Amino acid sequence: MVGIAWIEFVGQGLLTMKEWLLMRNVLRTAAAAAALALTLLTAPQATAQESPSSDRRIAGTSVPLSEKGAGDARTRAIAEDDPEAVTATATLCGSGYELEYAERLPDARRYGTLFTYTKFSAGSSGVCALFDNNTSGAKRMKLKLCPNKTGATCKVDEGTFSRYAGPVKYEDSSGRYVQCSMVSALMWDANGKVLIDRVTSATLCD
Repeated sequence: MVGIAWIEFVGQGLLTMKEWLLMRNVLRTAAAAAALALTLLTAPQATAQESPSSDRRIAGTSVPLSEKGAGDARTRAIAEDDPEAVTATATLCGSGYELEYAERLPDARRYGTLFTYTKFSAGSSGVCALFDNNTSGAKRMKLKLCPNKTGATCKVDEGTFSRYAGPVKYEDSSGRYVQCSMVSALMWDANGKVLIDRVTSATLCD
């Protein structure tokens, strides 16, 4: 059945039956080729959105940097300098967490290192912090994580630790209170002198 188009073109003597069928086949082939080209162009983009980029993986580990962490040169440098600590702290935070932020404290002397991890997925978002003791002996340490929510209870780990304070973790379904949550890291020597007193955002806020 050639339909109305056949009546309009062939019926008026503008095209022969053979010419009409040839034109129709050419148009159908062109449409199919265009659809295939569109599929090939869009498929790699969908894959890239679903899978983390390989340049976000910390060398020597299976731990990924978060999108913001990957863009922070200091965090990346600290992570690549100590992949063992990154692996250990990420394992303590649990599945799905990505390294968001790392800072040597109080400065280049590095008595301790603060690590924060985030995850943002459907129905499960969270922030996790650990405070790594980089001195040669146990120290009194305190790590506090406060979600970005008025009146919320902060998570605290305090005591004498030879390795880590933490993990302290906050999770919610929406991630609304994860962003811009605050973390405090403190360390004292045996005489009660403050070696580290750092308060910062646990996530890299815009």
